Amino acid sequence: MAKILIVDDEPALVRLMSQVLGQKEHEVLTAGNGQEALKQLFANKPDLVLLDVVMPGMDGWQTCKRIREVSDVPVIMLTGKQKSEEDIVMGLECGADDYLLKPIGNRELAARVRAVLRRAEMAPKTEKKVVFNDDYLNIDVAERKVMVNGQRIKLTPIEFSLLAQLLENAGRILTHRQLLEKVWGWEYIDDVDYVRIYISHLRQKIEPAPNQPKYILTESGVGYYFQKTP
Repeated sequence: MAKILIVDDEPALVRLMSQVLGQKEHEVLTAGNGQEALKQLFANKPDLVLLDVVMPGMDGWQTCKRIREVSDVPVIMLTGKQKSEEDIVMGLECGADDYLLKPIGNRELAARVRAVLRRAEMAPKTEKKVVFNDDYLNIDVAERKVMVNGQRIKLTPIEFSLLAQLLENAGRILTHRQLLEKVWGWEYIDDVDYVRIYISHLRQKIEPAPNQPKYILTESGVGYYFQKTP
């Protein structure tokens, strides 16, 4: 049974989500603003946070940043507007794992929560030592370590899983659908924008020239692949 913290200033929505998730036998905690959310985080250590973007005082983005300073707990942002590329990038910067649009369908809420929890519980699944080393980039999948130009860099769990999938299949083109299913889960196979935006963000972190990548390459209209011998 997972412990889920719902952070929203709309009591009716909080009641609805609490009912849906409670029926799935999750333990539900609630908070009406960012300050209360941080108190709940420290006191009860939830397994997942559902966090509204628009709240009085400390908004969802600020709250997410504060959460990331002290915890790697998965965070799903709740937004009342159509999610845009700017929103996804802002979420990446803050450390969010996913987005849900209000109003939220019961089945979608349950499916996304299940997918994020499953992803958080999954240990790295590789039976062989998967590494990459050259003068600029060093990756050790088992150690979850990435070094760029001699400096260790921090990747989000999704960024690391995406990089690991590409490296484990080096030289092989992985389609958008394959990456979505392997990294995010089958619930995400229609969210093609996720792959494009996360790949772009990952390139910003590991490529010497992100606009002219030499490690993560694009196969136009198909997907992406990791090139070991640029």
